[in-house]
Amino acid sequence: MHNGRVTEPKTYGDGVAVVTVTYSPGETLERFLDTLAKATDRDVRVVLADNGSVDGAPEKAAERENVHLLRTGENLGYGTAVNRGVAELDDSVGWVVIANPDLEWDPGSLDALLEVAKRWPRGGAFGPLIREPDGTVYPSARLLPSLGRGVGHAIFGKIWRGNPWTRAYRQETAEPTERTAGWLSGSCQLVRREAFDSVDGFDPRYFMYFEDVDLGDRLTRAGWLNVYAPSAAVMHIGGQATSKASAKMLAAHHDSAYRYLADRHRGLLWKPVLLAIRAGLAVRLRMETRRG
Repeated sequence: MHNGRVTEPKTYGDGVAVVTVTYSPGETLERFLDTLAKATDRDVRVVLADNGSVDGAPEKAAERENVHLLRTGENLGYGTAVNRGVAELDDSVGWVVIANPDLEWDPGSLDALLEVAKRWPRGGAFGPLIREPDGTVYPSARLLPSLGRGVGHAIFGKIWRGNPWTRAYRQETAEPTERTAGWLSGSCQLVRREAFDSVDGFDPRYFMYFEDVDLGDRLTRAGWLNVYAPSAAVMHIGGQATSKASAKMLAAHHDSAYRYLADRHRGLLWKPVLLAIRAGLAVRLRMETRRG
């Protein structure tokens, strides 16, 4: 699956840093930083892994004392840019918040996440409750997509909203209580740096989408837990960067969905199943593109 390298464990301090990937984030970045300042009493360094912004927002944000702008040089995709950002951090940082720049933090929310982390010594990643702008709670702590759930959701999720595979996969009816999950939304999660290192971070083969699902699965396989922590809450506006290239992002979503399933179902016996999955995803992509 991933590159298979074994990374020697390192000892980190208890410092906290935030890594966010920017791609012409607009004014949302200022709200992200303003509300982050009220989300914790700690001194937090922020790394902006910039994938080629042209709106000047990252440069303006980098005028703040605690914000460092890392220009990646091109649009590397989400996971690879996060990996670059984490690599910028020194060994005093043992906790890394990976978050989209179009979040707004509730007061004290980052400190609440860190409090939950104290209760879960084998917790590798911790995800807050995520609200949408209308107040709806986004299902950000989900089961891993099995072949049945994953295919059903991937093919029917957008065209048949109430399908049983999507409902089971998203765990939309589950109460927002502190619990383990298969994976946590990459739009906001606190990761234990030791755990992130142990799986060599995000898989760079995922340009966009499913990199968080893949990370959650690999953390679990490495003996870590993904913990949903709804005592901490944020609001996610969503779609600020991907809306600029919706057709390209739809294609990336389908490519990533196929990669995730193909990685976990290898061998000749799975070839016919994977061919059928690829065909189904292609049909959905055409339908979504036409509708868009």
